[in-house]
Amino acid sequence: MQISFDENTRSFHLTNGLISYIMQLKADNYLAHLYFGQAVERFNLKYALYVTEREGCPQPDGMEEARVFSLETLPQEYPAQGCGDFRIPALRAVLDNGTSALDLRYVSHEIFSGKPALQGLPSSYVKNEDDAQTLEITLREVSGKLSVVLSYTIFRNLPILARHARISNSGCNALTLTQAASMSLDFNAAYEYDRVSMYGAHANERNIERRQLGHGIEHTSSVRGVTSHQHQNFIALCEHQADEHHGKVYGNTLVWSGNFDAATEVSCYGQTRLTLGINGEDFRWNLQAGETFTTPEAILCFSHQGFNGMSQAFHRFVREHIIRGPWQYRERPIVANSWEAAYFNFTEESIVRFAKDCVKLGAELIVLDDGWFGKRDKDNCSLGDWLITDTKKLPNGIKGLADKIHALGAKFGLWVEPEMISPNSELFRAHPDWALGVPEHKRSQQREQYVLDLSRQDVRDYIVDAICTVLRSAPIDYIKWDMNRNLSEVGSAQFPAAQQGEIATRFVLGVYDIMDRITSAFPEILFESCAGGGKRFDLGILCYMPQTWTSDNTDAICRQKIQYGTSYVFPPLTMGSHVSAVPNHQVGRFTPLLTRFICAMSGNFGYEMDLGKLSAQEQEEVKAQTALYKELRPLIQFGTFTRLMSPFAGTCNETAWSFMAEDGSKVALMYFKNLAEPSTKLRRLCLSDLDPQACYQVRHHLIPKALSVNPYAQDFNLEGEVFGGRELMEYGLTMDRVDADFAAYLIVLEKI
Repeated sequence: MQISFDENTRSFHLTNGLISYIMQLKADNYLAHLYFGQAVERFNLKYALYVTEREGCPQPDGMEEARVFSLETLPQEYPAQGCGDFRIPALRAVLDNGTSALDLRYVSHEIFSGKPALQGLPSSYVKNEDDAQTLEITLREVSGKLSVVLSYTIFRNLPILARHARISNSGCNALTLTQAASMSLDFNAAYEYDRVSMYGAHANERNIERRQLGHGIEHTSSVRGVTSHQHQNFIALCEHQADEHHGKVYGNTLVWSGNFDAATEVSCYGQTRLTLGINGEDFRWNLQAGETFTTPEAILCFSHQGFNGMSQAFHRFVREHIIRGPWQYRERPIVANSWEAAYFNFTEESIVRFAKDCVKLGAELIVLDDGWFGKRDKDNCSLGDWLITDTKKLPNGIKGLADKIHALGAKFGLWVEPEMISPNSELFRAHPDWALGVPEHKRSQQREQYVLDLSRQDVRDYIVDAICTVLRSAPIDYIKWDMNRNLSEVGSAQFPAAQQGEIATRFVLGVYDIMDRITSAFPEILFESCAGGGKRFDLGILCYMPQTWTSDNTDAICRQKIQYGTSYVFPPLTMGSHVSAVPNHQVGRFTPLLTRFICAMSGNFGYEMDLGKLSAQEQEEVKAQTALYKELRPLIQFGTFTRLMSPFAGTCNETAWSFMAEDGSKVALMYFKNLAEPSTKLRRLCLSDLDPQACYQVRHHLIPKALSVNPYAQDFNLEGEVFGGRELMEYGLTMDRVDADFAAYLIVLEKI
């Protein structure tokens, strides 16, 4: 791992043997981007850029005779607006004289071991200084009124870079930032790319969308105050022929949980620019003299082994450099959550009965969801009244219930929604100005609730004190932290008019502040984030809470797409995934218990149903399933995840993925076929990354029950059968035909 600066060529080279990232100072100290990709030992800088005179492309002052140089065609590291580059900028600002032309030039750089934390922001980290190396390059606007520090960190043994920018007011008067991207990446070659992003909605998160880049500008963004159900703060560019296993892929995401914009532009000369960062819409940050604004961190990944290569690098990065604390490598318990089992209709007695049924069948953590505080018999009141326990439901309080759950041998968890406030609450009646709002407008409601103004220190202090009081009042092992609405009427009663454009960003910084203070005070509690399901599934929240509820949709068929898309960036270790009742509460579908189990066990496994209402036979199935999951838990939670068949491909009827132990000793294959077909073709699934010289024996083989059985069909029970590693990769395993909808298969092989 090395970051070097060549004085003769004035070039930077960041490499770790897996990737190279190369920049060069051009002309009058403009910082140009030359290369990002697979590691190279040599790079011919003389011919890295094709330059020629372009009609209509302006030259910087003093370079009129060198007509081949123009910022409009120069691939830049951090392009700014107004000085001849007409493509999308990374930086926009209004200076004290009202103008917004910015001309950034190189001043200095520093190279050092390790990776510093970002002040007030979540960021990746290293435990040892020799695990990473950092380059910081200082650029200064020619007027001297503004400077930018570009930070680049390269990690040992990962094809990943972390980037952010720090923008400082180095003048004497205030200025206003209107765009401050975390990264910009220029592709100088004229060949074309596909653009890969994610779209969705509530209960339908992270669908993969891939299309060829075209000329002009395209945006994937959120202005909802959160990452959102609708779009993910992830974008990738890839070669046309790239697939799950082959081809070049450039994946990018943010360590951020608020408004964002991922923009791409293809210029008239075929050059491609990608920017990623805080959304500039309604963003105005007042920067006083001497102040600095730090952007969220961007994470850049390069893979020459397709999208699985990208995802496996992201997964390892999340496990090693995002998740922290005692739960980083600790196995996660099997959860039984009361929400879909009871909603608001529960008592202490019914929850204890629910817990007994679940523990008997293998659950390890019982979670009491919404409805335990204030007068919350519906979702229309009491948010904010965390210190008022509903003693009609819980006569012995939270502690009394927690003690009874612990007496059963299980852990106890609780649901909270600290960022929200109900209009019908004691807190709102006492502090109506504590909710986000703008003068002369009524506040919009979503789920009959408002959003607390977390830009205010007094509001944050109240929430931290209230939640910590609850956590100290009882032996609580787990918290589900929810956030059920988007931000609207984003204004604060505490800030002046000139700073109202900062509130959406300050809200997110406030969320990080309260999360940091609460999780730091209770490091042994397992925190799981939720936001109406998965609208805030991002690296920012994962810095504080090591897992996230993937979606409010628990249907096993819908979840195949949701979990498949989520896995592009996030490892299964971070995905909350539960078996729920049938008919499913979100889509009304009936699916077999085995299918629900195999889908749910592909993440942080649990149950979202009343197990006591199952038949005796179903309860025996659940008992066997929880026992099997406990056996396979280290493999599922810490193994290498590989996507084999996409639910977004073809007729969207099949999905497959696998988990492999880090030492290669065990592999679990999951295959789903949603609708049965007549005269169906046999399906063979090829595994990947096995030892070609080894043999593998089937230890577990779970297959669906057919509605009709062909008496002449070959017995398909593979338990005990032995296959060669190369055979499994080249020829594969044949999936038996089953005459039933919503079928799922689980095959576990061990290396012998």
